[in-house]
This record gives sequence, C-alpha cells and structure tokens, in this order.
Amino acid sequence: MIGRLNHVAIAVSDLEAATATYRDTLGAEVSEAVDQPDHGVVTVFITLPNTKIELLAPLGDDSPIAKFLERNPAGGIHHVCYEVDDIKLASDKLKKEGARVLGGGEPKIGAHGKPVLFLHPKDFCGTLVELEEA
Repeated sequence: MIGRLNHVAIAVSDLEAATATYRDTLGAEVSEAVDQPDHGVVTVFITLPNTKIELLAPLGDDSPIAKFLERNPAGGIHHVCYEVDDIKLASDKLKKEGARVLGGGEPKIGAHGKPVLFLHPKDFCGTLVELEEA
C-alpha cells in the first residue's frame, strides 16, 4: 500500500535559523517559507536527491506544532510522510484494520496541493504518519 518516502518533517522553533542551517551549513536547496493556514503551520522544504525534509514552524498559538514544541522545546522529528496511490482506499483499509485516522478520517489538502491524512502514532510504532496521495 505505501509507496516512497515523500518527506520527514522536523518541528522547529526558529524557522529562519533552521533554514539557514540546511542552506548555508549543509548546502541544501531550500524553498521559500509558505504559510499553511489549514494546518496551522509554516513550511520550508529541503530538496534531497531521494526525498525531502520539511521544516515546520507554528502558525498561530493553536498550531499543532506549537503544542509539539511546548513538549519538545528543542524541536525534533514530527512525522514521516509516505505516498499512497489512492488516499481514500488507503484510509478505508487502515480503518478496517483498526488503525486510527486522525481528523475525522477525511483527507485535507496538504502542502503539496494533494490530499493527505494523518495516522495515530500509537498505531505506528510511536511515529505520527502522514499519507499523501501520489
């Protein structure tokens, strides 16, 4: 069911500093920061030869990233994102197998303009999983 690794998301408290670290220290190609109001985050994507890194910063006090950073002030890995061919079929299969699909189970449009879902970390080895339709 899952395809390639789309990205690993890292929550950061200082998006400019994190972007500079990847761009200036590691020499990576980085995108502009983009507000994602439907998800309460600001994103920067770092392009690697085989995948991407997504830097996430809070967009407002109600951001899920703000809550994550309260528990993890230094930041850290927030989630991994895998591609699936059909997000609805993947959601139905996972729910049938007892996995918890967050947010009521309905896909939202993600940072790449494609439908995404999040899966409860307790069902996936302690890792928040994002599925993105390929």
